[in-house]
Amino acid sequence: MNAHPHIIVVGAGAFGGWSALTLLRRGARVTLVDATAPGHPASSSGGHTRIIRATYGARRIYVGMAARAMRRWQEEEALWKHGCLQAGGALWMSGEDDRFAQESAAALRDEGLPVEELDPGTAARRWPQISFDGISSVLFEPEAGVLFAQRACQRVAEHFVASGGTYRTAAVLPPESTTTCQVQLADGTALTGDAVVFACGPWLGHLFPDVIGALVTPTRQVIHYFEPPADTQVFAHPTLPVWLELGSHVMYGIADCEGRGFKIGDDTSGPVMDPTLDSRIVAPHDVEAVRAFVARRFPLMADARWLGGEVCQYEATPDSHFIIDTHPHNERMWLVGGGSGHGFKMGPVIGDIVADAVLGRTGPDPAFSLHRFANGRRPAGRKW
Repeated sequence: MNAHPHIIVVGAGAFGGWSALTLLRRGARVTLVDATAPGHPASSSGGHTRIIRATYGARRIYVGMAARAMRRWQEEEALWKHGCLQAGGALWMSGEDDRFAQESAAALRDEGLPVEELDPGTAARRWPQISFDGISSVLFEPEAGVLFAQRACQRVAEHFVASGGTYRTAAVLPPESTTTCQVQLADGTALTGDAVVFACGPWLGHLFPDVIGALVTPTRQVIHYFEPPADTQVFAHPTLPVWLELGSHVMYGIADCEGRGFKIGDDTSGPVMDPTLDSRIVAPHDVEAVRAFVARRFPLMADARWLGGEVCQYEATPDSHFIIDTHPHNERMWLVGGGSGHGFKMGPVIGDIVADAVLGRTGPDPAFSLHRFANGRRPAGRKW
């Protein structure tokens, strides 16, 4: 590859946008292509907010990556001052089984990140707006917080273009050949580069049905927003930190940010969906399924008005690990995806990994290789 290769990146979400910007910063000529605007609501990087945290139990590979990602977001925020990151901490509540919290505390300390382990009584005095009934232990991660997802994708793309990158709004077709670095566009034209990175979120399996296929499966995930009481600010971020509860389901939420309402979701994988064709209307039963939880865990929110909801998707791999690897038939065609609901915050670090790999400096971790699915093996696992 020449000193200033032309790299095509398909997909302007967290993985693709950061990969394009990082490649550009390292001297490549880069064309970034997406069918829509960065952070589009139907993409996996769309929506208002995401959680950034380094709490991963014993999955040390992600603890280290998240720690680096936090530093990168902090550095970029100090440089850009776009309001894409808001600290405030993350509160983890465990039911009877708190092994995840114990493993996480040890991993965070080993990484040099601050962490507090609290008993429910102490936590209740600190955050009286939460009922800690049924909670056995509480872990607080002070450096965690909130990322503003759509805003961040847009700002990354803006800085990419301002720095000399080329952005093309165009739909991409499945490759006619996987032995070249040519990208076919729906308008009948094509782009040719020295290398190409496909970071297409839930559409990666559609573009590569033989290599990826169901290894990246979009699942329907519903997010809800409830109206906090008007006479108190205890449900506003960062007065109430990001919170997560580990039990039979993993429930999570973000306190009111910028007047959007109290956000809550269920991390349990939903039904498989088509990210292009399926309805994104939130059904009444979706609302009732979370309302009882809100009333139990946040008693002052028991009668809160439902403000609305969003249907998004995870693009999940069978083991929740990312995919960062070359196409089996082309070492200059990179397939990057499988965010599995926890990838957005890793964007800056994914950009570093992809840029190093594409430019031939260092390869990605074998944990992200397609070879782990060889011979039809589909290892089970969760991102927690």
